[in-house]
This record gives sequence, structure tokens and C-alpha cells, in this order.
Amino acid sequence: MTLDTLSQFIDAIDQIGELHRIPQPVKVHLEITEIADRVSKMPGGGKALLFEKPVLRDGTISQYPVAINLFGSMRRMSLALGVKSLDDIGDRITQLMDLKVPDGFLGKLSLLPRLLEISKFPPRVKGGTPSCQEIVWQGDEIDLDKIPVLHCWPEDGGPYITMTAVISKDPVRGIRNVGMYRVQQLGKKHVAMHWQRHKTGAEHMRQMAERGEKMPVCIVVGSDPASMFSASAPLPPNIDEFLFAGFLRKDPVRLAKAVTNDLEVPADAEFVIEGYIDPSEALVVEGPFGDHTGFYSEADLYPKVHVTAVTMRKNAVYSTTIVGRPPMEDFYLGHATERIFLPLLKLTTPEIVDYHMPAEGGFHNLVFVSIDKKYPGHADKVMHALWGQGLMSLAKVLVVVDKEINVRNPGEAWWVALNNRDPQRDVRFTMGPVDVLDHASRAFTYGSKMGIDATRKWPEEGFTRAWPKVIDMDEATKKAVDAKWASLGLPSFGQP
Repeated sequence: MTLDTLSQFIDAIDQIGELHRIPQPVKVHLEITEIADRVSKMPGGGKALLFEKPVLRDGTISQYPVAINLFGSMRRMSLALGVKSLDDIGDRITQLMDLKVPDGFLGKLSLLPRLLEISKFPPRVKGGTPSCQEIVWQGDEIDLDKIPVLHCWPEDGGPYITMTAVISKDPVRGIRNVGMYRVQQLGKKHVAMHWQRHKTGAEHMRQMAERGEKMPVCIVVGSDPASMFSASAPLPPNIDEFLFAGFLRKDPVRLAKAVTNDLEVPADAEFVIEGYIDPSEALVVEGPFGDHTGFYSEADLYPKVHVTAVTMRKNAVYSTTIVGRPPMEDFYLGHATERIFLPLLKLTTPEIVDYHMPAEGGFHNLVFVSIDKKYPGHADKVMHALWGQGLMSLAKVLVVVDKEINVRNPGEAWWVALNNRDPQRDVRFTMGPVDVLDHASRAFTYGSKMGIDATRKWPEEGFTRAWPKVIDMDEATKKAVDAKWASLGLPSFGQP
């Protein structure tokens, strides 16, 4: 079943037994974060939470429930995207990319179903009054203080809208971008937009500044889960995130024109904050913010958004997330990205077998990569290829291992990497761009990266000793013990 709204997603989570409702009043100032943080660190990511009586900063109960940790388990992440396994989406992408025209008339006809599937993806504009505009605040009605925006951590610069889909448009080509950028509430009618210099939204603003024009933006909070995820996906600038969401959903995303600007927003969104940025205005202080690295990112200067309207559904639910010391909900969003984009990574680097970004690395700090090594220096080639791939250029540490290593098991990957490397011979250093949030880099957004070649070494790489075999039991003995296991009175293998 296609999930068209946030409420449908919440109901689906409830039906599989992974939703916990909290009827007691809980403060949006710090308390919701503390509860969600504890739950997200439970085995498997804990349950999704629905706070039915969030307490606003003035002490009143908000009329909008707060949903958090919705994507915070493998099962819920798969549910959000309508699959049994996240690898299923990668398989669909692989099939679509393999569009070699076969010989013969019947062979060519066999391509039609896949070509017709592609034609169904683009978003479609819905006529009439969309549900996201059942309630509209304009002028003096605009009051962001009525929305249960979380103040997440004690030293945050203010309340933050975190689970966003920020919509902007390339002023020259008209290509839409939808990005998940954090947004700090500055008052009832203003917010600060934190888009890093590497992001497409920031590039759109630079273009608008050159043209001397104000930049329209829409901040969507809560929509169909595929669109929510797609806002976080590292798509190329010329790929519409709503097109990608349609591919994930196997059904087009329905859009509607915003009330106060020409941008299009999900027709069934819970909240839409419409506004504009004036590039001629001075930037405003945004931050500090407790970030996904587990550390506070420093305050810096970012553009101010003037809110021109707030639209919402009747009985809207406010969806949000928190980031901090891993593991947290963002790990599962990142894991989905990792699984879905593996086929695209293989387009340019086909020797890659698999890759994994463990929670402890905060995505950009550590990437394990397994390769089918074919020649000496192959690991070095892969390192540099990955550092040239979009946001993978920000990876601080790349660890390359052989194809049989399960990189999704960090314990196994580190066991091999720490045994297979000679530190002086197998570690590479290079300079380049790093994440804006990297507080350890020598300069803002610029620093060093490390690559570790943990593959078996070849004679051409200067290794002339015998390479040892991995210890493993023979299959006959394994099967014999499997047959006896139930009678031994021991717990199932792999269980505590």
C-alpha cells in the first residue's frame, strides 16, 4: 500500500506494533529530546513516539501532537519506502540502468514495461484546495510559537525545525531542489536557514543574489514518508527529489502551488512554512546546535527567512527528529541512502562490492568499502574514485577491504583492517573539502582525509611473505554440531 500522508505512515507503524503513544504532558524544551534520545538508543532503535500533549514554551498544551523516531528502525525504514528490504530498491535501480536494447522485435518489446514505469514517476500538480492548505495563516495570524518546535539540547541557539523538506528552485534552469536543512526559529515570523556551502539550496541563493532578486522558499514539515526521506538523499542537482520519491513510492507525488509564492509543495503535507530570503540583507547568527557528530556545531552566519504564510492540514501532526551522540534515528535514514545508492556508486566504480557507514562514524567520518581486487594499487584507485564522488568527497576515513569481508559488520571489518595493514605502507593521506560540521579540521570545510588499504597485499605491492589463511571450521563439523545443538541446552547460536 502506498503511504500518501504522515498520518497513514503513523497508522502503519502502529499496526506493526512499533508506535508508543505518550498521553502525558511533555515539554518541547529539552524533555522530548531526552525521552527520544533514550528510546532511540534501545536495541533495534526503539519505538516511534507520538507525544499527544506537547507543552509549548509558554506552558500551554499544543494542539499539534509531536511524532519522532518514525524512521528509527530497519523495519520502519523499509515500511516507509514500501519494501521488505532496502536492498530491493537498489535492485530496481540496477534493473532500470540495465536498459541495453536487445536484438529482435520481441526483445525490444520486453523493454516496454520498464520504460512505462519510468514515465509514471514525475510529480503531478493537484487541482482544487489541497489538504495542506485547509488552514492558512497570513499577516498577523502567523505565529510559529504555536507550533511545537523542539529546543533540543541545553546549549542550542534556540528551537529548531529539523525534519524538513526545504524547497527552492534554480532561477535559470527552473530545476527544483528539495533538501533537508535544519531551520532555527528566530521569532514568530522569522527563521534562519542552515544550508552549508556545498548544498544546492545555497547555490540557488548565490544565483538569486547575482540577479538581485529575492529567493522564495517553502519549508515542508511532514508529508508522505518517501518524500520525507528523499529530502535527505544526496541526489545530483539536476534530479528532482519529488521525482525520486515517486520512483520509491511507485506512484507520483501530488503537488500543489503555494499560497504566497510560485513554488509547488506536497499537496498532503502537514505543515508548509512559506517565505523568502532577501540576499541583500545581512546574514543572521544561527546556532550553536547539537549535531549528528555528537558535538555542538558553532554558531555562524546564515540567511534569514521572512515567513509570508503558514499552511497546514486540519488535525496536523508535527514530525521532527533529533540528532546527537549516535546511534540515533538519522542512522537509519543514512543506512537507507547507503543501500539505495550502491548501484549508482557502482556505475563509476564497478569494482565496489559493498560499502557501509557505521553509526559511530556519523556518516562522513568512516566508510568501509569492500572491493573485488584485480591488480596492485587497486585499493588506492578506489579511494580516490570515492573522494571524487559528490558528498563522498567529505569522507574522512576510507577503509578498503577484500570482497569476502562483510563491511556491514563493523566488528569484522575492523578485525580485518587492523590485522591486514602495515601502518606506514598502507595508510594514505590527502587534502580536500571536509564537512562543515567537522570541528577537528585545520580550517573551515578544508582538511585532510585518510585511506587505509586493508586488502591482501600482492608481490607487486612489495609484499613477498606468505599471506595467512583465515581460521574457519570445516563444513562437516559445523553440520554435525548444528544437528546436536538443540540437545545441548545452550541458547540459539548468536543469541545471548
